[in-house]
Order: sequence, then C-alpha cells, then structure tokens
Amino acid sequence: MKLLTPVLFILLALSHNFVMAGDDVTIIDPYVRAVPPGQTVSAAFLQLENKSAETRYVVNATSPVSNVVELHSHVHENGMMKMRQIDSIEIPANGKAVLEPGGLHIMLIGLHDALKIDQKVSITLEFKNGTSQTIEAPVRKIMMKGMMKGKGAMMKDMKH
Repeated sequence: MKLLTPVLFILLALSHNFVMAGDDVTIIDPYVRAVPPGQTVSAAFLQLENKSAETRYVVNATSPVSNVVELHSHVHENGMMKMRQIDSIEIPANGKAVLEPGGLHIMLIGLHDALKIDQKVSITLEFKNGTSQTIEAPVRKIMMKGMMKGKGAMMKDMKH
C-alpha cells in the first residue's frame, strides 16, 4: 500500500486532467523597479493570468537579491496612499491579477546589491496549493503612477 500511494500520485500528475496552480497561471511582463544607489528597497510588478476555472492565490514570494520579500497593496487612508503587507494575491478564475505601481506589488526589502538596468532578478512565487513558479524579471527604470499625478508625498509615508 505504501508503494501504491506514490504511484497513484504520479499517474494523476501525468494525466491531462490534473493541473497544479503553477501550471495554469501564466506570468506576463514581469519587471523590477530600478532604484537609486544606496536604496535598499525595490518592487516587482507583473500580470498573473489564471487559465483555470478555480481561483488561485499567491501566498509567498522569495528572491536571492533581498533579505525579505513581501506581498503588498496600496490603500488610500486619510488622504494618503500607504503600503500594506497582505497575506495573498488573488488570481480570479479565468482572470488576471495585475501587479503595478500604485497597486498590488511584490516588495524586495534589504537588497544585497544595487540593481542594474536590464539585470535579471529571480523571483519565486509560491501558490496556496504548494506549487511554485520561478521567473526572471528584468530591472527597469520606471516612475510610480501616483508620483506622476502630483502625489509625490505618497512615498514619504509608506509603511512596511
């Protein structure tokens, strides 16, 4: 019986009807924000497309470029935009989750080295069902949407 259980699992995994979260979620246009020299915090952005009929969740992320990686969202509170760590990022069934400046994003905290434009940053996304997917995201120079709309004070009061 002990041998039968792993064999059944392997057969299920190889069947066409058995799809893990990492297999039915496509990652589109990942990138990491370039930051000035000496800055130890950056963020990653991307789109997650869920091709399954079930909602999927990213529950954790890791990267070798920083000490800590957190899932974040922005909230409008008392006239200020503030970052908040969140437990998961929901990817609706047959839908998308968009991680973009001023919205959902992945924080890279405690960068080990300066990030260089076009450098590839490895980020592993972990899904609620235990699967994971690793991406290589290029570093790009971008501006935050809120800062482009005259909300420059937004960065000053962000809390981690």
